[in-house]
Amino acid sequence: MCLAMPAEVLEILPETQEAVVNLGGARKTVSVALLDTVEPGDYVIVHVGYALNRIDPDEARKTLALFEEGQREIRG
Repeated sequence: MCLAMPAEVLEILPETQEAVVNLGGARKTVSVALLDTVEPGDYVIVHVGYALNRIDPDEARKTLALFEEGQREIRG
């Protein structure tokens, strides 16, 4: 099974095709080479270290809230 997660872009790294994102509360560096444009504040779908596409911020927040709700239920 594969899982792609929404992540907020925090920073674009200069002279690279990489960005720092907030992925589930962790700062991760991911490739943005597959995207035409991306800016801090954008939300992207991340899979195995690659930002695959930009997504609507409201939809990203809804999805992240669902993930968090699921985690709370698992923890009890």
